[in-house]
Amino acid sequence: MYFYQCYRQAHIRKSVYLTILCFTILLPLTGCLSPITLNRAVIVYDEAVTRAESEQLLINIARAQHHQPIHFTRVPSIAATFDFRINAGGTPALTGDAGGLLMPLFGGSVAENPTFTIVPIEGEEFTKRLLTPFHQSKLTLLLRQHFDVDLLLRMMAQEVRLQHHNSNDALDNTHEEKEHGFRLRHGRHHKAAPHVIELTEEQKHRVRLRSQRHQKQVAYRNSPSDMSGYEMFRRVALHLSAIQDQRQLYVEPLTFERSWTIPAAAVSAEGFQALEKEFTVRYNPQDNTYTLSKQILGPILITNYDPDVVCCEERAQLYDLTSPWIANDVAFDIRPGYAGGDWPVQGSFRLRSFHAILNFLGHALDEEPEYPVEKDARTPPITRNENPGMTLDLKVSDTVPADSGLSVRSHGKYYTINTAEPYYHWNKNAFQLLYILFRMTITDAPSLGVPSITIAK
Repeated sequence: MYFYQCYRQAHIRKSVYLTILCFTILLPLTGCLSPITLNRAVIVYDEAVTRAESEQLLINIARAQHHQPIHFTRVPSIAATFDFRINAGGTPALTGDAGGLLMPLFGGSVAENPTFTIVPIEGEEFTKRLLTPFHQSKLTLLLRQHFDVDLLLRMMAQEVRLQHHNSNDALDNTHEEKEHGFRLRHGRHHKAAPHVIELTEEQKHRVRLRSQRHQKQVAYRNSPSDMSGYEMFRRVALHLSAIQDQRQLYVEPLTFERSWTIPAAAVSAEGFQALEKEFTVRYNPQDNTYTLSKQILGPILITNYDPDVVCCEERAQLYDLTSPWIANDVAFDIRPGYAGGDWPVQGSFRLRSFHAILNFLGHALDEEPEYPVEKDARTPPITRNENPGMTLDLKVSDTVPADSGLSVRSHGKYYTINTAEPYYHWNKNAFQLLYILFRMTITDAPSLGVPSITIAK
């Protein structure tokens, strides 16, 4: 009997020790489960939000195709609460002589309680995000991310404005004179044989800049319904793309130096110190004045040459090209003597809004289909001859495509990205660009007065 009691007490102590040991081991596991669950939740929620926004883009292209209102909702916040619980205990054995022994009991649970906030894009936010044309700085930012300038312009620009000479321009003589030089005529009645001065390509370009005031701009729309305008737009975009392929396309803001002259007597000692912080100050002893100069950052200019080589006179004339400075216009100046210089062209692209981009892509599926346009004969070769007919090629079918990675059903049809060769990468990049442009339109939504739908699961 004595030995039995000792045996029983030893088993009880062993059960208690085992329970304490297991509880001690399980307790730190909650710290391990927390980051694992957090990582899983972040990835799952990120994929869900990204897919939801991607499907919204396809649905709104379908809405634009059928001339229906475009509507977006966004998910500004996701609050997920996780509750980790682990319990341990002991209970007597239910049968046999071991009924006095303690048997360990363990349990645990993980509860997830996510809360999503869904906010419709409307009011002032709708105007800013969807109806306001893109700023030129966003095009520049994307170009520096090595997006194809042809793809960017075809999606973001609504038209190109090219500089053309007026027919009554004093410098607009015969075609031969414009191509090869200027004729200087001798004699009072110009009866003597003219003397021709041959100009270099660079000199011809400077003459064109000087005669800019005698030029007019002609707009060419990026719309397949305007055949002549659409084809010219495509050729100019392809020309810039060919220059970009040679890594000779510059996209930089113009800088200008402005100067002012003020009497020295009008500047006090305190005022002089303040001026030195903002301007470069030079004293002119001849007339006892100060000349103030300052570098001013101007609009973006796309060129086929380094803008730093431009002299002061030409820089001022380029300023006239970009004046008036419109935030959603991007000027370009392709001059002779550099990559792509066989077709000197000058003008500006006018950027459009995200709403207009969706309408352009939607109408291309039905009433205004895009079509192939060959590059200009003066344009250099394009890498891989990449020149698809569609800016974003979408497949519209009655059934889900077998190779579809992302598709939505709208208006009784399935919309998906065409991933067939030869333009697999182009279409993938085009949809990625569309998604990035949508994200770039984000503005801070007002904290009050915006109706929202909160879903708690």
